[in-house]
Amino acid sequence: MIAGLVLALIAGSLVGVQNVFNSKVNEGVGTWTTTAIVLGMGFLASLTIGLLVEGKQLFDLPNMKTWYWFSGIIGVGVVLSVVQGVKRLGPTFAISIVMASQISFALLFDSLGLLGLDQVPFTGKQAIGVLIIIGGVIVFKTGKRVEPL
Repeated sequence: MIAGLVLALIAGSLVGVQNVFNSKVNEGVGTWTTTAIVLGMGFLASLTIGLLVEGKQLFDLPNMKTWYWFSGIIGVGVVLSVVQGVKRLGPTFAISIVMASQISFALLFDSLGLLGLDQVPFTGKQAIGVLIIIGGVIVFKTGKRVEPL
């Protein structure tokens, strides 16, 4: 459990850093070039590390269902949407919305057992948790800024 928490925290910090980098790249080259660079560099890094760690087994995909291959296309949508969201809303607000959306859809997918997930019973506590997160995003955005002394 601790390892999972640490990895989740690392992932969150890396996503935050990556979004800032992606935004800066987008300022110089545009959205589609940014998306190609981000996903291309990710592919090269994954392929290199995968070959070093797993060797030829990296290409052993016996349980790969056809629709799983669309994940890469979804990744294009993710990078494109986040880069444009950050550009239009700023990093903190855009990523807050992304996080609220992620947890809301994860709850929906878990509760309905969608996409091959084990169905997890929906509880009022989960609904309250999601509403608190969404409320926090609203408070963040609508709160008055206090000028420093």
